[in-house]
Amino acid sequence: MNAVQLQEEVRKYAEAIGIDKIGFTTAAPFRELKNRLKRQQELGYQSGFEEKDLDKRTEPALLLEQAESIIAIAVAYPSKMEGAPKGKKGDRRGMFCRASWGMDYHTVLREKLHLLEQFIFQHAPDARLRSMVDTGELSDRAVAERAGIGWSAKNCSIITPEFGSYVYLGEMITNIPFAPDEPMEDECGDCTLCLDACPTGALIQGGQLNAQRCIAFLTQTKTPIPEEFRVEIGNRVYGCDTCQTVCPKNKKKHNLHQQAFLPEHELAKPRLQPLLKLSNRQFKEEFGHISGSWRGKNPIQRNAIIALAHFKEVDAVPDLIVMLNEDPRPVIRGTIAWALGQIGTAEGQHAIQAALTKEEDPQVQLELEAALAISSTTDY
Repeated sequence: MNAVQLQEEVRKYAEAIGIDKIGFTTAAPFRELKNRLKRQQELGYQSGFEEKDLDKRTEPALLLEQAESIIAIAVAYPSKMEGAPKGKKGDRRGMFCRASWGMDYHTVLREKLHLLEQFIFQHAPDARLRSMVDTGELSDRAVAERAGIGWSAKNCSIITPEFGSYVYLGEMITNIPFAPDEPMEDECGDCTLCLDACPTGALIQGGQLNAQRCIAFLTQTKTPIPEEFRVEIGNRVYGCDTCQTVCPKNKKKHNLHQQAFLPEHELAKPRLQPLLKLSNRQFKEEFGHISGSWRGKNPIQRNAIIALAHFKEVDAVPDLIVMLNEDPRPVIRGTIAWALGQIGTAEGQHAIQAALTKEEDPQVQLELEAALAISSTTDY
């Protein structure tokens, strides 16, 4: 079977195993991307989660000997949650972003790429293949754009005509010389809704993101979230979808056909106060199979505290005070100090005052002092 025939068979097999879109491109260097990434580094706009070696991020030949082509895949995920549970006073809920609904997409896409590898090996036993999903060296978005999966939009997502930007991306480098597909035309036009709606101004301009200001990034960090961003986080415990939900190209794109990604209501919109009390083991048992769990429970619990402050949830104050007094994590204690100041009860103020007399961590001391200053202006 020659490369042309194999390429057609790969397309058919990809559809059979639930890959929603597949495209092919060359393994040529991504030279324009390299220049953009250098600029991002110079501006300090990167998240720090990326591969630091720009050559590896932009030169596929460094990742696979005799690289000739790259196969790009996209699998759609839902944007709509049927029968979503609603929070209420005394029983508030947080929200995981849509990319963390259902099964961890890394697991799902890696399995599909593994099946695709096996299929190719059956027809080309001497093939060289290397697959990656999200955490690999290559830029998934750059590969998908060049392979014709969709266009690279102003919200820094790939937008497909069929599924909008609600798609997970993966790729496979190979030494097989597949014919490249044509890239798509950019269809964003003059629209700037995503830039205008970004809660923190993280979208600097179309296609340029300052990850250090992006809520999706901030909710994954393990350090204290800068105060200027806390109010904007709202009840998000992981990720942010604003730049997707406002996009006209995503209108009516619900993508409910992938069963693995249908949301589990109590995980996608978890109760906030019970979330605070989970042990590491309980967190892994309940949330370990979703992508939003990858950083562990600490960032999620910190974000849940911020969400309770967003709701000014008075019923949560007793739990927060216990954690302020007993939790060994400075980031958590500092965030609780801020939250108690935002909620603004007399009970919270007394707890802040008491904690300040025994707190030894300098950063937490600053949080307590700032919270006390806010609380002292409140008319109880």
